[in-house]
Amino acid sequence: MSGYKLSLIGISLILWVSWSLLFTGADSQVTHPDEVKALRAIKKSLVDPNGNLSNWRRGDPCRSNWTGILCYNETKNDGYFHVRELQLLDMNLSGKLSSELGRLSYMKILDVMWNAITGTIPKEIGNIKTLELLLLNGNQLSGSLPEELGYLPNLNRIQIDQNHISGPLPVSFANLKKTEHFHMNNNSISGQIPPELSKLPKLLHLLLDNNNLSGYLPPELAQIPNLHILQLDNNNFDGSQIPDSYGNMSRLLKLSLRNCSLQGPLPNLGNIPNLTYIDLSFNQLSGPIPSEKLSDNITTIDLSYNNLNGTIPSNFSGLPHLQKLSLANNSLSGSVPSIIWQNRTLNATETLILDLRSNKLLNISGTLVVPQNVTISLQGNPLCSNSALSDFCGPYNGDVDGTLQLANKTDCPPLACPPPYEYALPFPTCFCALPLLVGYRLKSPGFHDFRSYVHRFEWYITSGLKLNQSQLRLNTFALEAGPRVRMYLRIFPIFVDNSSSRLFNKSEVLRLRSMFTGWLIPDNDFFGPYELLNFTLLADYREFIPPPSSSSISKGALAGIILGVIAGAVTISAFVSLVILRLHMKKHHCAGSKRNLLSKISVKIDGVKEFNFEELTLATKNFNNSSLVGQGGYGKVYKGTLTDGTVVAIKRALEGSLQGQKEFLTEIELLSRLHHRNLVSLLGYCGEEGEQMLVYEFMPNGTLRDHISGKCKEPLSFAMRLRVALGSAKGILYLHTEADPPIFHRDIKASNILLDAKFIAKVADFGLSRLAPVPNLEGTLPAHVSTVVKGTPGYLDPEYFLTHKLTDKSDVYSLGVVFLELLTGMQPISHGKNIVREVNLAYRSGMIFNVIDDRMGSYPSECVEKFINLALKCCQEETEARPSMAEVVRELENIRLMMPESDSIIRDSLVTDSEKDSSTPSSTSAMKYPYVSADVSGSDLVSGVVPSIHPR
Repeated sequence: MSGYKLSLIGISLILWVSWSLLFTGADSQVTHPDEVKALRAIKKSLVDPNGNLSNWRRGDPCRSNWTGILCYNETKNDGYFHVRELQLLDMNLSGKLSSELGRLSYMKILDVMWNAITGTIPKEIGNIKTLELLLLNGNQLSGSLPEELGYLPNLNRIQIDQNHISGPLPVSFANLKKTEHFHMNNNSISGQIPPELSKLPKLLHLLLDNNNLSGYLPPELAQIPNLHILQLDNNNFDGSQIPDSYGNMSRLLKLSLRNCSLQGPLPNLGNIPNLTYIDLSFNQLSGPIPSEKLSDNITTIDLSYNNLNGTIPSNFSGLPHLQKLSLANNSLSGSVPSIIWQNRTLNATETLILDLRSNKLLNISGTLVVPQNVTISLQGNPLCSNSALSDFCGPYNGDVDGTLQLANKTDCPPLACPPPYEYALPFPTCFCALPLLVGYRLKSPGFHDFRSYVHRFEWYITSGLKLNQSQLRLNTFALEAGPRVRMYLRIFPIFVDNSSSRLFNKSEVLRLRSMFTGWLIPDNDFFGPYELLNFTLLADYREFIPPPSSSSISKGALAGIILGVIAGAVTISAFVSLVILRLHMKKHHCAGSKRNLLSKISVKIDGVKEFNFEELTLATKNFNNSSLVGQGGYGKVYKGTLTDGTVVAIKRALEGSLQGQKEFLTEIELLSRLHHRNLVSLLGYCGEEGEQMLVYEFMPNGTLRDHISGKCKEPLSFAMRLRVALGSAKGILYLHTEADPPIFHRDIKASNILLDAKFIAKVADFGLSRLAPVPNLEGTLPAHVSTVVKGTPGYLDPEYFLTHKLTDKSDVYSLGVVFLELLTGMQPISHGKNIVREVNLAYRSGMIFNVIDDRMGSYPSECVEKFINLALKCCQEETEARPSMAEVVRELENIRLMMPESDSIIRDSLVTDSEKDSSTPSSTSAMKYPYVSADVSGSDLVSGVVPSIHPR
């Protein structure tokens, strides 16, 4: 038998060598060595918790389908292939951008949108002279904009919006002669807008809203010959006037200067022929409204919250596409001319809002008859004393807001398509197909109400993608601050007859993806610029991405290698296959029987319901994205409503994250034993249809991280923070001492502590948890569990990280970091600074109260000082120096008893109320995504709990 094994090993070795020669030989000298080295450095500088870039360790970038790497189809003059695109959209990456990016000297697209990358923008990107799209938006980048970016001769689009970029706009950006799109909104860019930007001949969109810009508005911007959108809202041009020259911007479509501290008169904008959108609200503009008639294309005029006087001019009439006219909170007097609305005839989807509140208007001239879908609001004007006009003086409710549902275009039986397949158009065929899901947002639309333009938008998208209009479904959209319009596009294969494919083929998926990621859909003046939020592939589409590089090595180069090994490889493969087949034939029947048995296991666990797939599908509206509240490496979390009205959180595993059926059910049995008011309760599970789903109680006030970070309007007081700390500690103490068997959590962090309707803290996400050690045969209790290090950077126990020895004190360290977050509002790791080190330095220097979070208001200093001492003890590097969890709870109880009487009354009433009724909604407005924060970590609830030792 040993000889047989050796033969098999020898054959395997031959096969491995043969195929290694085949692929390694083919891969060598394919991608330029400098670029291979650069890509490895880029990966090293990034943190990749989901392992999206794990295949960057194998083979050659241009031949081995490295995730996100697209190469040119042919070699350059140097005989090598080169990287054309780096596409890392929405991959949950953090870390930093490496300066080695500058070595990808032939790259055209750099896309790292919608990750959590920190650090600065490397100046070396300025070396990539071929770069056309620089897409860095939706990260946490900081620092200033490198001057070197201004010398990219082929740059078409720069998107750095939604980061933390500070410092001035480099004057060098005036050299970007081919750039059409400057999207730099939602940062902290400061200083004067360089007048030199007027030299940009192709600039279409200048989006600099929500920054810290100051100085004056450069009149020279009017010289930009093709400028379509000038959007500078929420900056501080203190005392500056709107230059008269802005009225001569002949190509302008949208002028948005809301809340910019502007003064002086309104400019005359009547000479701009195609202007669609004006927002000059929340300034200190004064004087009368110009009487010149505006463009017939105008949809939105917002001049509210200024110091305008005089009368309302009649030139606001005869505007066929006007959706909103807002002149509220000015000093306008005289009559309201009814001619503005009396000649308008609106269809079912069209609206007209006239917001004229809080002026000095005395009456309405002309007819009081208001057409359908016209809303007039005159509250706060003298005319409201006239009872005949009371219908116009009620509360204002004109603005469209939130998420809106569009009419469903299908009328097919519910749940007839097996998820994730859905009904595609047209009815009445009820054609089941698998859609592509595209997260899409209009960044600066030229309208107030999208509903009137949905059909026009569908035509625009499908024609741009070269699709039939019936292939697109748009069920919902959401209006967001900006204003912006966010939506999910569902794109289906076309239906011809009953033999039509239910799937797109691979080349079509890649074509459609490249249309979005390469911004190849032609710009539309009316809908403005768009941004791609994600491109989601379901089920059978997943194997298509990452796309294989279309570059190929020459046939002559491969021929010698292939011919040299092919005959031997085929012969050996056939022989080994025959041996393995005979060897395992006997075992196959037993294994198959076992799998069938496992698939039929049904465990009845007290207090945990076994849901069927249809129940959870119905609860989440077929797992609709409108129900999605978070996602991560394990899967997605949906908010669902059961048939009895119970609101739940449903965690659904991705296909690649599934465990074995037996392990899944064992884990459910383990989690079902955890019953404590400070632990999130498991309500049920579903293991049907190849799914693994867990059903939990729903937590309407979200995560502690969201409250600490300031995302929520109402900050937590010190008394509330102390209460959250005590509740969290009690939940973990239960895991350590009372759970059967005891458990070490291993991933305690602020985003894994959830708050219910009464702000009771509940610990969640036991996906990295391990059972505590149990006595061995001699009755000796081991001091630790030896395990691979897992957890979240910033919360990891240093000793556990070094020794791989997991103890109860590892959880104490992590909870200590959470305590420091509660006290300071800081993140565990931010801009290279560690919270434990920073607080220790402040404590030793006697400046500890300088780092306390000022958002929690007044607090008793002696209580805070004791809380700080406890937190720092928990974060001691030496395990033995830390208190036990029981000691942590005891000290927190002592601090609670020290609280002043007023805080004690608040504290006790909260506790009493929550014990009476934990389901009562909180008066604090619930968060939009209430179960998990935006980053549902990979440490999810069924990813690693099943122990190597059996529960006792």
